[in-house]
Amino acid sequence: MFWPTLKRSFMMSSTTTSAPFSKAVVRAMQRLYPTALADSSWDNTGLLLEAPSSATNKRSNTVLLTIDLTRAVADEAIALNTSIIVAYHPIIFRGLKSITLANTQQQTLLRLASHGISVYSPHTAVDSAPGGLGDWLADIVTGATISKASGASTPDAQTVDNSDDKKPKRPTYSLHHQRSSQRLFTSHLPPSKPQPIPHDRRPIIPQSPALESHPGAGMGRIVEFRDAQPLPTLLDRIGRALNNPKGFPIAIPQGSTISDIAVKSIGICAGSGGSLLGNLDVDLLFTGELSHHEALAAIEKGQTVISLFHTNSERGFLEEVLRGQLEGVVGEEWGAVRKEENLEGEEGEEEFEVVVSEVDRDPYGIVILKEGQ
Repeated sequence: MFWPTLKRSFMMSSTTTSAPFSKAVVRAMQRLYPTALADSSWDNTGLLLEAPSSATNKRSNTVLLTIDLTRAVADEAIALNTSIIVAYHPIIFRGLKSITLANTQQQTLLRLASHGISVYSPHTAVDSAPGGLGDWLADIVTGATISKASGASTPDAQTVDNSDDKKPKRPTYSLHHQRSSQRLFTSHLPPSKPQPIPHDRRPIIPQSPALESHPGAGMGRIVEFRDAQPLPTLLDRIGRALNNPKGFPIAIPQGSTISDIAVKSIGICAGSGGSLLGNLDVDLLFTGELSHHEALAAIEKGQTVISLFHTNSERGFLEEVLRGQLEGVVGEEWGAVRKEENLEGEEGEEEFEVVVSEVDRDPYGIVILKEGQ
């Protein structure tokens, strides 16, 4: 005689949904960077983890932006009581036959799900979109962008200094990672933007079929200057835009010097650029990484290569561009979701926050060596 009551209780408890604010963020990301722009032949974009929301794991109206979803970033998201993480790189690339604690990435997903935190990954949709990652890198080399943060990369806590005069002389070293950008502006007014050097710009591979909502989309960018630019000038622009890192790799043809090289054309690809940049007839390849043999082939053809380390070519975009974009569009979508779901009180609070991870970093740092004193 208790069956109807039990059935009703089961039906109520089985109704699950994600946090309303997470829905607003997903809708905002799909407006800014539709999954149709991604390279679906290999990439895995969109909502990868839709965590259920319940009265026991209510989250704040906060979205955390990161390039890589590591355990450290997951810890940060949990500590911030984040509702959803926008992780540029997909934490799930291929189909899963099981989800267990033995795999560190799956462990991270299980932890986040248990805390009600969803995960969205845009990846190559951001690369392709007009005003996205490819255009941000093009803005850097054309002088059309300045960093919102300042200061060089900072040494890790493991910094070692063996320069005590009483000890035997030997090299000293410190390990530097390019730090995550931190917002320094308190005003919502955008800073004044410098005028770019005159140039023409186009995708390496135009989007096909084209999206009317996102004209000019496509993978990679080619920049052609009206007047050739000295390589030292480009290096200075890149260094200032990346908050003055301690260094980054450059490959130039043998027999050349940096001061002798002038650049009229640049091929640009965030992250790993080998497959996209390999056959371009340009003076400079600007990317996150090329393999040894790809870089060697480039300089043998007379090209110059600037490689920033994979994610250092991507990370600054989160603070410099994506954060501001989301603050605008999420506000619109959050208002719509609150109205559609008749959210009131604490659940329908208007305020929200877009946060850039402070612990996200490239796995590689740079060891700075110097002679002991």
